[in-house]
Amino acid sequence: MKKVLVTGGCGFIGSHITEKLLEKNYHVVVIDNLVTGNKDNISLNDVEFYNQDISDDSVVDLIKIIQPDYIIHQAAQVSVSESMKDMYYDEKINVQGSLNIIKGAAEANVKKIIFASSAAVYGNPSYLPVDTNHPTNPESPYGLTKLTVEHYLKFASEIYGLDYTALRYSNVFGPRQDTKGEGGVVAIFSEKIAHNETPVIYGDGHQSRDFIYVEDVANANIAALTKGSRMVLNVSRNDSITVNELFEIMNKITGASLSPIYEPARSGDIRDSTLCNEQTIRELDWNPEYTLKDGLGKTLEFYSKVNYSL
Repeated sequence: MKKVLVTGGCGFIGSHITEKLLEKNYHVVVIDNLVTGNKDNISLNDVEFYNQDISDDSVVDLIKIIQPDYIIHQAAQVSVSESMKDMYYDEKINVQGSLNIIKGAAEANVKKIIFASSAAVYGNPSYLPVDTNHPTNPESPYGLTKLTVEHYLKFASEIYGLDYTALRYSNVFGPRQDTKGEGGVVAIFSEKIAHNETPVIYGDGHQSRDFIYVEDVANANIAALTKGSRMVLNVSRNDSITVNELFEIMNKITGASLSPIYEPARSGDIRDSTLCNEQTIRELDWNPEYTLKDGLGKTLEFYSKVNYSL
């Protein structure tokens, strides 16, 4: 049985990856410091769990003890706005922490690392949809750290022979997503609708995003365990919608009639983003299975049943 280590495995995306791995009978090990992750997101009886911060050097020795075949590296500081406020903390988690994971992987002879990168590496796009040949010009420290780790993985591949795939996510949504602080816009809208509260839209709402359901992202990570060697790939639906349109669809699905209030756009936010997924479909033999409406329906159902907050 192949052993997969999932960093950040108690978090939003990591917990869905953990579930999918268990369904496919992998031996799953989870590392999470539980700062934003929640142990209730996973079945602790079915995984090995370690409460561990990836920015602590001791994680290198832990990886050597675990001896995983693969690492799916999801643990990160994921807030663009927080990265603008505290670049040092963002770098500590996303760069130093990732270097610890890479070092541990090399010393433990891990077969491959799957890395959670982001559309934020591109910055404001010069054309849409954005393919992986598009110039990278991050508009935030968060995007810069993700791009930096991609480069470190390339170096590690050349120096240590460590295989990798970097997956640049578009806007991921689904059950268990954080609704605090910046959070994810779908999660925040879902919680507001569930409580009949007025949501806030930052900017004019005409900014567009490419939303992808979390289970499709989890499936892409698992496909990348054995495909997409030494590649950088977009994980998206290759489709976009404005934030205003998104909210109207969610209103219609639930029968709500809420009207948002508008506040100034946040520093570091990209105006428009659509990621081309044609290469990913080809290289990973993967396709997004959920339409936007289907994913929103499952997400809204989740938030209607639980008062959930990480």
